[in-house]
Order: sequence, then structure tokens, then C-alpha cells
Amino acid sequence: MMVVGGTLHEWDVLGDERWSRRVDELGRVVSDAGGRWLTTRAYEPGEPPVDLPTWTRVVGGCEVLVDPCGDGRRRFAEAMAALDPSDEVNEATVAAVLYAPAEAEPDLVLILGPPTQLPPSLVWELAYAELVFVEVAWDALEPAHLAAAIDDFAGRRRRFGGLDE
Repeated sequence: MMVVGGTLHEWDVLGDERWSRRVDELGRVVSDAGGRWLTTRAYEPGEPPVDLPTWTRVVGGCEVLVDPCGDGRRRFAEAMAALDPSDEVNEATVAAVLYAPAEAEPDLVLILGPPTQLPPSLVWELAYAELVFVEVAWDALEPAHLAAAIDDFAGRRRRFGGLDE
């Protein structure tokens, strides 16, 4: 699962205490739903106002990854540079580096913003993920928004790019 929302400035002003509480609350929602990974990513590219590191925390049975990189092209270029030169370059090896430390691509991406605009941080993830849009500000994100997105996702019939028969 992934949540994409907020600018790097909004992430910075959230503060350590609210970040900690947000990670715990969202991680619990995903853990309770049986999810093992939750990645949060900034909505738009830009240089962080301060050094915002990537970090993880385990909440219940879910590992929450906080990734401030909102530039999907930059993430893709960095992943390509991180590939072992002796490995074959294919979808699996690229995905393994892009999603690390998560073990797989997200099935569900909750996007905080209008459904008419895709975040530039989602270059690779758009291929197979189900998207749920919620028009709330980053600082107004509540666990109930993520729980509603999971419920919406659970009711979908996934076709993975296929056509209805």
C-alpha cells in the first residue's frame, strides 16, 4: 500500500510528534487490514526544505516506509544506478531496487489530491496499482481516509490491464 500526498514543505512542518503519531495510526490501519507494507511519499518533486531522510518503522505487522522523494524520474534514475552491474536488467531487478525495502509493488495507492492529476512521484507504480483519490490536505489526512480506501479497494474486481469479457 502507498499514500501519496503533501509537499515537502508540508511534510517538514508536520513536526516529529505528529509524524510519529501519523505513522503509528496509518500503520495500524494497514496492519489491521493484513498489509505488511505502507509507503508514504511526497506528492510533488522538489528539494526538501531541510534534510528529510527516508526512514522506516514497524507498527504491528506492518512496516511503514517514509520516503520524501516526490520525483519519480529521479527515483527511477537512482534505482538504475543502484543495480548490480552483474545482474540482468529486467522488470524484476528494477522493481526490487525501486521498492526496497518493501518486497513488492503496491496494490493500492491512496492519492491526496484531485483525480484529474497524477503525482509525478508515481512513474513506475501506475502500471498495476489501484488508485483511490481523496481530496484532503496532507495535514488533514486521517486513518479513516486510509480505511475507506482499503474498503473501496476490497470491493474492486482487479483486471491487471485486461479487458472485461
